[in-house]
Parts: sequence; C-alpha cells; structure tokens
Amino acid sequence: MKDYQLTSDGLYAYRWPRASVTADAVLFAERDGQTFVLLIQRGNEPYKGCWAFPGGFLEMDETVARCAERELEEETGIVLTGMQLVGIYSDVERDPRGRVITAAYATMTTMPEAVASDDAAAAQWWPLNALPKLAFDHETILRDAKRVMNIKD
Repeated sequence: MKDYQLTSDGLYAYRWPRASVTADAVLFAERDGQTFVLLIQRGNEPYKGCWAFPGGFLEMDETVARCAERELEEETGIVLTGMQLVGIYSDVERDPRGRVITAAYATMTTMPEAVASDDAAAAQWWPLNALPKLAFDHETILRDAKRVMNIKD
C-alpha cells in the first residue's frame, strides 16, 4: 500500500501526518562592550506584534541552513552564510499552527543595518540585558545560542 496519493489538484495527500520544518537565525553583535541580538517584530499571526528571531518555513529545494539564510535576508535584508547550528527544537506545543520543528543557527556579526521586509513588521538590534518577551520557544533558543556562541550574561 502506498503512503500517499496524488489529489485531483496535483497535490500529495499522505497517509501519515507530516511535520512542518522551519529555520531560525540568531545574530549577535558587540558594540561598546555590550552584546546585542537581532529580532524581528512579527507581522502575522501567530504572535503578531511580538518579537522573534528571523525565520520561516523550509522550501522543498533547500537545506535548513539555506532556509535560515534566506529567511534572514527576506525579513531583514542581511545576507550571511556559514552560521553555526545551535540545535533542533521539536517540542510538540512549540507552535500553535501545528507540528513544527525548527533548526536554529547562530553567528556573531558586525551589527549590519536591518531593514524589515516580507512578513516582518520591524527589525531591530536589542541589547541582551533589555529584551522584550520572545515568541514561540525563542527564549530557549536564545539561551542555547548564547551557550554555543560562548556569550556570557
């Protein structure tokens, strides 16, 4: 028995549920002895108006690392490659839209200008000691990214 069927509109319907995959980009920068992190303000639900890392859904023709780079560029205008994998986040309740697994990537950069675009309402560098409440499980991702990048509080 096949695990899928082709629907009349050319889409695939699978016998077993499938999770969605996303990727997030965590950018750190240092200026005047202070560490900053780049956040975007979400323009869409869920968490519309809340702050989060640039990120989004994987396209079928890209790796998760490339997805993080693409979403970063689409949402902030910043072009970066070679970010380091922080971790995979798969808590069943991490996204109210359904079963979504994310791969988070991080890097230290020079604080390039961020210009909000795509589905980001705003993009801003925030000092680590003055962050807003973060959407999804991004506080957990931030904690892990700081550890991986050896950033002390």
